[in-house]
Order: sequence, then structure tokens, then C-alpha cells
Amino acid sequence: MSNLANQEVSYLETKKSLVNNGRTYLLSKRTIDIIGSSFGIILLSLLFIVIGILIKIEDPKGKVFFSQKRIGLNGKEFKMYKFRSMVSNAEEKLQELLKHNEVSGAMFKMKDDPRITIVGKFIRKTSIDELPQLFNVLKGDMSLVGPRPPLPREVVLYSEYDKQRLMVTPGCTGLWQVSGRNSVGFKEMVELDLIYIRNRSIKFDIKIIFKTVSVLFRSNNAY
Repeated sequence: MSNLANQEVSYLETKKSLVNNGRTYLLSKRTIDIIGSSFGIILLSLLFIVIGILIKIEDPKGKVFFSQKRIGLNGKEFKMYKFRSMVSNAEEKLQELLKHNEVSGAMFKMKDDPRITIVGKFIRKTSIDELPQLFNVLKGDMSLVGPRPPLPREVVLYSEYDKQRLMVTPGCTGLWQVSGRNSVGFKEMVELDLIYIRNRSIKFDIKIIFKTVSVLFRSNNAY
């Protein structure tokens, strides 16, 4: 079977799985997202304040939160929130670092990225920098579980096969994040995302959430 034919079969399988999910699953998933993100924001509010203070102490001129354009459901652009873990001019310095990319495909990851601050190294190691995405979940831009939302410059490099990742709402965590994260290449990430999309269920989502919690503070792959 040709590559084009394989892509067509893959697209049809993904589309069929989305139809099979049904309204009940989507409503249940959104309910869990609202309850989970609200509870998380309240529970972690003190941690948010402490991290915010530490970020300002290290770099008083920089902002506590960092917003970045990401691509969500059906290619819609939105602003994703994180605690700032890099120097203020990180985006300007990116071009000179692209040649040091340690992840294959349409992503940029660098283990010893010189743009990362001291506080940033800690909150990245523990994935605390991702916690403000709970506000994205509450807004509906993201879900607790789903594919990682890509950058616009990444999507430009996507094949039609890769774009299947954009057929569902992106998530704070997902099958990729609990399966090795930065040690997993781009192609493998796409495959893991498609496995998730084709097997989505409340049971699967809850399983990924619990697995995320179990690896959150002992991950050696977060950077």
C-alpha cells in the first residue's frame, strides 16, 4: 500500500473514532475538565504565589507568567499560559540555538538550554511551569488530557498525517507526556497521540491523569 493510501486509511480511522466518542463522552470530559481545573487552581493557589515571588526575585523586570501562541482544536490559535522559566528575551535568542535541537521533527528541545533561569530549571524539572495551563482548561482552550498543543512554526512543518493531532482539543498531559516525554521523538509522539485519539474514553483519560501525578515529581525527562 502506498504512503498516500496509508495516510488516507489513518485519517478515516481517526475520523471514525471521533464520531464514536459521541456527545456523552465530550460532555463528561468537559465536566471533568471544569471541576478538575477549578479544584487544581484553588488547591495550588499558595504554590502559585510562592513560585511567582521566586520568579520576580530572580528577575524583577520579567513577568511571572509567560503566554505563547499555540495551535488547538481544528487549527485554532490560542494563548497558552506557563510560569516564565526563561530569560525575558528567550524568543529572540531561539534562532541561534535551533542548530542545537535535540529532538527530531517539528519540535525544539535542548537539555542545557542557556535561556533557562535557575528557578526555571526547578519548575521545569518538576513540571510546575505547566500548572497555569489549568486556566486554559477552565477557558476551554485545552483539556486536562490530550495531545500537546504545537507552536505555529511547528504546524507549518506538519504533514497531513501529523495534522490529525489537531482534530481534538489539546491537553495539559497526554499519552506522550507519560511515555518518556523528551526522550520520545516527534514521529513517536504523533503515533502516541493518534493511539490516544483513537482510544479516547473517560477511563483512559483518568488513567493518564493518575499516571501523570505518579511521574510528576520523579521525571528525569522534563526540560
